[in-house]
Amino acid sequence: MSQDPTTKLIGSNRKAFHDYAIEEKVEAGLILKGTEVKSLRQGRVNLREAYATVAEGKAILHNCHIGEYSHGNIMNHDPLRARGLLLHKKELQRLTGKVQQKGLTLVPLRMYFNQRGIAKVELGLARGKKHYDRREAVKQREAGLEMERAMKRASGKP
Repeated sequence: MSQDPTTKLIGSNRKAFHDYAIEEKVEAGLILKGTEVKSLRQGRVNLREAYATVAEGKAILHNCHIGEYSHGNIMNHDPLRARGLLLHKKELQRLTGKVQQKGLTLVPLRMYFNQRGIAKVELGLARGKKHYDRREAVKQREAGLEMERAMKRASGKP
């Protein structure tokens, strides 16, 4: 899912791209309480330790920290509560099969408001990277940067 200019990014999980190899991306809605939506509008979200599970026909987002609303009262939400995810039944069944058979994990990649102002989360079907995979990714990135520098020097640009 490419970054649409009409969406407002709330938060992203850049560490997920470092720790996991993302095989597929899925968009899901969130079941939120009123003060959670207000906190999201303030950008108070942390997806770093978050993950999603699929069980009994329901998808649930765990460890997603949405900070308490600053102007809330005693009815404020719990920042780390498990939140339901809204997916179509066929998507749920397909994801359940992939997670159980292939040993993949559902990791939230980014959270945003779509053009209609509805909070969405982009989930990635991810496989954990081994330590040597991470080192290989760093080597490839550095080799690409070095190639770009050499191309600049060869073309005579400062």
